[in-house]
Amino acid sequence: MRKSGMTAACAAGHFFIDFLCAWALFRFCRPTDAWAEVMLYYNFCAFALQMPLGLLADRFRQDRSFMVLGSLLVGFACLGLGKAPLGLAVVAGVGNALYHVGGGVAVLHAYASKAGPLGFFVSPGAFGIFFGTLLGKAGTDILAPSLIGLAACLVLGWLLRGADKPAAMDPFRLDAPLLALICLFLVVWLRSLLGILFVFPWKTGAWSVAAVCAVVLGKTAGGYLGDRLGMKWVSVGSLGLAVLGFLFSGSPLCGVLAIFFFNMTMPLTLRAAADALPGMKGFSFGLLTFALFLGFLPVWAGAALPSAGWFLALGAALSLGLLLPGLRRKP
Repeated sequence: MRKSGMTAACAAGHFFIDFLCAWALFRFCRPTDAWAEVMLYYNFCAFALQMPLGLLADRFRQDRSFMVLGSLLVGFACLGLGKAPLGLAVVAGVGNALYHVGGGVAVLHAYASKAGPLGFFVSPGAFGIFFGTLLGKAGTDILAPSLIGLAACLVLGWLLRGADKPAAMDPFRLDAPLLALICLFLVVWLRSLLGILFVFPWKTGAWSVAAVCAVVLGKTAGGYLGDRLGMKWVSVGSLGLAVLGFLFSGSPLCGVLAIFFFNMTMPLTLRAAADALPGMKGFSFGLLTFALFLGFLPVWAGAALPSAGWFLALGAALSLGLLLPGLRRKP
């Protein structure tokens, strides 16, 4: 399978996996008294576990097997654990993590120095979460589409089985200063925290769809523009425009544009971390998703954080200050 086709297939599977997980959580778990625990367990398994799973993927080079196993676990959770909310959260979260790590490592191996395919792979997840949440809250049953989607994931695993295996991985070596990795980690933590605070009065109806499209298109555009124009130039331009957009985010158009520009640096951080740890692509991917989990914790714990435009603009400016030291020339 050609690299472009593989990336498109992995991205489609990413949409489906996130769609199923969001649908199941809101379809079966939200009415329960254990909703807070469900969200904690799911987010821990889906994001924090990607770091140790990434180490396993690096060690055994089983990224395609991870994708298939993750798809099966998500399907089992959604179709068989509707009456066990905490079990559903754990199994679905582990399945989600396995698919993300497998797909992420496959794309990182296929494209040794590009950020665009990474953005293309991760961006459909926002659509999956959005539409899965809508159908889950509405109580819609999706048994037939679920079975079709799971079958497609298994076919994908079979097709990728015969693909060329990546070259033998380099032994562990740290090519970037530790400070650079810390900066990248903090950028992703801050992005996760601020993303939860994107609660605007206008974010309803068509504007809510526009906001989700801004997330997807921002991640996709940021990676490809970073490859073409340089990661530092794109980071300065996108986050600078995000600061301006958030300052005027009372306007729906300015708010949507701010979300678009703010998300452009997402694939750039993934690429920079993978370049810093060339022999540990899975671990670098999971390291940043662990930061996503930590960004979720303050809001989950009830921390009172402002969602005003000035606070988001300040966070975007701080992100730029942290990101620039974390970016480096590709090896």
